[in-house]
Parts: sequence; structure tokens; C-alpha cells
Amino acid sequence: MNHTHTQEEARKQAKPLTPKVKELIERTNSVILATVDAEGTPNSSYAPFVQVDNTFYILVSFMAKHTKNLADGRKTSIMFIEDESETKQIYARERLTIEAATSQVERDSETWNAVVSQLKETHGKVVDVIAEMKDFILIGLHPVKGSYVNGFGSAYFVDQNLEIMEHRNDVNHQTK
Repeated sequence: MNHTHTQEEARKQAKPLTPKVKELIERTNSVILATVDAEGTPNSSYAPFVQVDNTFYILVSFMAKHTKNLADGRKTSIMFIEDESETKQIYARERLTIEAATSQVERDSETWNAVVSQLKETHGKVVDVIAEMKDFILIGLHPVKGSYVNGFGSAYFVDQNLEIMEHRNDVNHQTK
């Protein structure tokens, strides 16, 4: 009996389960942010987060460049990435990169109170202090689409629900 498989069959079998994406998020305490300002100048930063349903919430200060970019609804990308100390190959760290829409949560609203409570539970009492500061706002990051990578040749498109859609195959991979 011949047990060889086509490359396509092998890729389908190698497709990671969506829980792998969720596990990466659960192992991460902060999200890396990439934003642009009105002139198109990029800015990168990070923020501690909590996830409620399919939205990631961050409490950020207007003293940081990225906050205005987020509040103005400019293009945003967020990334969750495997800790460097845990990776086997620095060039192939497990990561989830998402294009996200943003929304500002009204201070003292039901959502604000619930999310700030969850932020405190997750990240400690410091949240009580910063949530009272008037320059801090609560931003919701809503996934639009993205990609999940868990090794060389193992890259996948994900949808707005962070579900694995398909293998990226050799999209944008070129050799001389």
C-alpha cells in the first residue's frame, strides 16, 4: 500500500488547530501595537490587554503617540508573539498578526467598568490608579483579518474570529 501524500494533503494535515491561536493569546500579557499618524508616520508600542469575546481591550494614555492614532481610528496592526526565551528558532517565532479596527469605550459605561475590572484582575491593582487618570482611555481592538505563523512554511490566514482559514502556501515567498 502506498502511504505517500500530495503536498496539498500534507498541508491540510499540518494545519494547526484554532486552539493553538487561542493558546498563544492566553500565554501573552501584552499586545504589540503598530499604528500610523495623520502624516503616515509609523509608530510601534505595546500595551497590556484583556480579551472579551472577540475584542482586545487596552487602557492607554494620550501621553503616548499611539493613543491618538488609535483614538482617531487610523490603520492598526496588533501582534501576539512567542517569548524569545521560549522559542527554538528565533527566525520562526510563533506569532499572530492582526489588522484591527478600533473603538473608544466611553468612560464609566457598563463596558468600561467591566473591562477595567477584568484588566485589574489580570494585571493588578495598578489598573485602579491609571483608570482614574483622565489622560487614559479604553480602546477596543476588533480583529479584521490576519495571519498566524508557527514555523518555517507554516503560515496561515485567519479571519475576524481568529479562525484558521487556509495555508498561506508560498504567497510572497520568492528565491533568486
